[in-house]
Amino acid sequence: MKKEKKNPRKDHIISTRISGDELQRLEMKSRSSNKSISDLLREALHAIAPPENSYPNS
Repeated sequence: MKKEKKNPRKDHIISTRISGDELQRLEMKSRSSNKSISDLLREALHAIAPPENSYPNS
């Protein structure tokens, strides 16, 4: 029987279509930065839409 986690992580999946060129650029950036593509996309999202708790007066 599996042991249940106390605070299970709630992941959400986003699917997007990108061109071969865009994929190649993401893979190159991933290799050069030693970051996963998911981490790179997460950083990009935070750059254009910071988490709510980083907005002033929130």
